[in-house]
Amino acid sequence: MEPSLAAILALGFVLGLKHATDADHVVAVTTFVSEQKSLVRSCWIGAFWGAGHTFSLAIAGLAVTLLKVNIPKWLEARLEFGVAVMLVVLGARVLYKTWKQKLELHRHPHAHAPGARPHVHWHVHARGTQHEHTGWLHVGLRPLLVGMVHGAAGSGALMLLVLSTIHSSLQALLYIGVFGVGSIAGMLVISALLALPMQWLGQRVATSYRPVQLFAGLFSCVFGIFLGLQIWREF
Repeated sequence: MEPSLAAILALGFVLGLKHATDADHVVAVTTFVSEQKSLVRSCWIGAFWGAGHTFSLAIAGLAVTLLKVNIPKWLEARLEFGVAVMLVVLGARVLYKTWKQKLELHRHPHAHAPGARPHVHWHVHARGTQHEHTGWLHVGLRPLLVGMVHGAAGSGALMLLVLSTIHSSLQALLYIGVFGVGSIAGMLVISALLALPMQWLGQRVATSYRPVQLFAGLFSCVFGIFLGLQIWREF
């Protein structure tokens, strides 16, 4: 591998990691993670969000490199406004579900290893519901779609800037792949970092999930409105 190509790919990975930390990305993922009580499921959410984001950026990158398509500013601005609206919808959804839930507190014994002595933990569940063990598709479908919307809105402002300097289609494809891996890895780490304190707090204060969810939903709504007003002024 040529030194210049290696440097470009390394830059793509770093930019992918950094891109995952954008405020609107973190806020969107927080609304999903706040509803999960499993670290593994939270990490799945981050990975699926990153995959959807990468998919949209890959399409945009291919259009720029192979078809020489330029994304107009007016379209990019409207897609970004759509992200702001989506953040409000995601936050409102969390607020509605949390407000509607009637929580009950109960003890749930389980063993941490086969043959080990069972431990008793307190859990909070919506009254009248059972433990839900849904598959990865159920957990990841909404984050995947939301990630695709974010990717389409950003259209790789960071990624396409570097792609414009790459003249080889093969190198461009490699760059897109490495950038995508970086964004997926970054969002997976962010999801884990968001979930860990929620897990810690939830194990010690059984009723803590409700205020965390309310805060996540409210913050998403406020941030979405703030972002939408900023974008609206630029129309």
